[in-house]
Amino acid sequence: MSKILKVNNVSDYSSYVGHVDTHPLVSAIDYTKVSPIRHSLNHYGVYGIFFHDEMDVDLTYGRGKYDYKKRSVICVAPGQIGGKEDNGELIMLTGWALLFHPDLLHGTALEKTIRKYTFFDYRVYKSLNMTEEEHNIFKSLMQQISDELTKPCDSVQDAILVGYIGLVLNFCQRFYNRQFATRQWENSDILMRFEELLRDYYDSDLQLTLGMPTVQYCADKLCMSSNYFSDTIKKTIGDTAGNYIRRYVIQTAKNFLATGEGVAQVAYKLGFEYPQHLSRMFKKQTGITPSEYCAQLNKKQ
Repeated sequence: MSKILKVNNVSDYSSYVGHVDTHPLVSAIDYTKVSPIRHSLNHYGVYGIFFHDEMDVDLTYGRGKYDYKKRSVICVAPGQIGGKEDNGELIMLTGWALLFHPDLLHGTALEKTIRKYTFFDYRVYKSLNMTEEEHNIFKSLMQQISDELTKPCDSVQDAILVGYIGLVLNFCQRFYNRQFATRQWENSDILMRFEELLRDYYDSDLQLTLGMPTVQYCADKLCMSSNYFSDTIKKTIGDTAGNYIRRYVIQTAKNFLATGEGVAQVAYKLGFEYPQHLSRMFKKQTGITPSEYCAQLNKKQ
């Protein structure tokens, strides 16, 4: 059974690597000051942002693997498992780890908006990659957070720390947006695999037992988190994965209706429990009902 380090508080990880915290809810660790350290497979109860200057290693994250390269950023959230199980090996690291407890965000705007940073839910091999300039910005921000943590605690320190963390997250968002812009071929490949998955789903009659395919189902089959999959499709086609599925289903329904099959027969064939469910979706997508669509077809004949 894997040995897992429970990181319920920032101090749990700090103690493991030999760092002394000065704040109970925030830790900024300069790896050059604590190396060498041992690997650890961590179960996080805190948020974490990690980056190393020089490191090529396969890490575990959820059910996937992380090919961790130079200037990659790993972002983890409470409830996730990531890292590499301790095998006794000592490793030299350069770079930083920023950990912060959710309690730090209570009553702040970031407590609500942190949910928009979907890269926290990414499969690890979808790490955020930095340019050299971005890497230097990150190092500067980490140093500023570290410097703030050495100052005496006062009434505004937590607000300052939350402000820095928000800035770090916004830079992560910039890295992420740029990464999507430079992955057009990869995104197009995902879209083709998505469409092929939908065809196979209906060719195999899975809809008869599982109903209409969900975004989560498709993401799982494509080995992605639902957030990463949804963001990729949205960036590629300008619409949601859910709408793409619905359009695919309605086009399939049109094909069946064009052969003369009845609305009820088509609805059951597509996995709808009741024909009116198909009718509502059909009208929402096309502006007309299936019956009106059939009437239009008959007029053209």
